[in-house]
Amino acid sequence: MNNQRIARIIGSGSFLPEKVLTNKELESMVETSDEWIVTRTGIKERRVASEEEHTSTMGIHAAKAAMDNCNIDPLEIDLIIVATCTPDYLFPSTGALIQREIGATNAAAFDLQAACSGYIYALSIAKSYIESGFYKNILIVASEKISSIVDYEDRNTCVLFGDGASASVISHEGKGLEIRDVSIGTDGNQAELLILPGGGSRIPPSEQSLKDKQHFLKMEGREVFKHAVRLMEVAARQCLESFNLKGSDLAWLVPHQANIRIISAIAKRFGLKDENVHKTVHKYGNTSASGVAIALDELVQDKKVAKGENVLLVAFGAGLTWGASLLTQN
Repeated sequence: MNNQRIARIIGSGSFLPEKVLTNKELESMVETSDEWIVTRTGIKERRVASEEEHTSTMGIHAAKAAMDNCNIDPLEIDLIIVATCTPDYLFPSTGALIQREIGATNAAAFDLQAACSGYIYALSIAKSYIESGFYKNILIVASEKISSIVDYEDRNTCVLFGDGASASVISHEGKGLEIRDVSIGTDGNQAELLILPGGGSRIPPSEQSLKDKQHFLKMEGREVFKHAVRLMEVAARQCLESFNLKGSDLAWLVPHQANIRIISAIAKRFGLKDENVHKTVHKYGNTSASGVAIALDELVQDKKVAKGENVLLVAFGAGLTWGASLLTQN
């Protein structure tokens, strides 16, 4: 009898703000055009949270949807991991706020910050906790209000980002997507390529930091692109090679939804056809940590993953950080 504990995603859910910001609307805000944005990024529109919508409130909606999806009671959740780089506060954690509002009073909670790679980093932790027997049920919430740190006068960044949240329940009991492997990495030597300079202890809020726009994200787009495809491929190959798999063994690639060119490049390296790549970038833009999780939830809710099929997640973000995870439907 095999008593091995296997971590699975048994429930998922998402939340997207109602407000849609189209490329046409951006044309009146900054020097750009719909054609320019679509050609270079594949993005047609993105969602933007209202003043009343926060990282925690979006995460709460996604968390409730994920728990409803697998009929788990909040009191059965042992741990909440929130992947975000736009927390409501530096402290208390957004995880604590979500724990309070969903009534998961038996759960510990903390935030994890790996930028756009955050959801896959959280999966690696959840898999370890579940399979070691330390916890039974873990709730991962990836939620981002990136609009709160975007400079809408900077056309190089404001066209790229949107807001949204997704959540997953991880357990060794029940049916779902088995988390077969996770590969994560970091290169701190490239930390300044994608950065939010102000707000921490190095550049605390001041009249000067506000004047210098240090509280908006800064990105060296071309350099980030160059590293993104290469490092996502490295992580993805590590996951596949662990099980002697090739690109042809994948039913679905669910990539970080940052840029259609990056998505196309990573798909090409694994010989995948366009119909095997799940994309949401055209309608949501880059929602950082929540992007790959929202796309995965869409795929699952649409019942597009059949029993025995393999799904590969890949992501890349500030740090630089990157990650991949191999999932199989059971």
